[in-house]
Amino acid sequence: MSNNYEVAPVRASTILTTSYVAWTVVWQNDNKQVQENNQIEARIDFTIWSLTSLEVKFESSDDWVTYYQDTFVSISWGTATATLWEYTFAATWKYKIAMPLKSQFVKISAKGTWTVTGSLCKIDLMVWNA
Repeated sequence: MSNNYEVAPVRASTILTTSYVAWTVVWQNDNKQVQENNQIEARIDFTIWSLTSLEVKFESSDDWVTYYQDTFVSISWGTATATLWEYTFAATWKYKIAMPLKSQFVKISAKGTWTVTGSLCKIDLMVWNA
């Protein structure tokens, strides 16, 4: 196993919107010679200003057409409840989210809640093999 990794900008530092805006990142291809990579890390640089929060979600696909959003399952009193997984950030900070990469395509979407004036969000993505 080699230690190949790549870092790429996903979103330049721009003002958020109140609807999800998606960016598709294609990593698992022969041209980049990192097809064995199995880990991703999103690096999020967020300035809140008048927002209530930043929401980020990840979706993955093997055909660039049908995307699946990560889910979270909780169990209570013998009942399992699946919820779409969204990350929420409520303070200006530099965040990172690391997770396994099992699909060829990854779509990262972000949106702001409340008033977006002056809010900024920059996202970079790093992929590597563990």
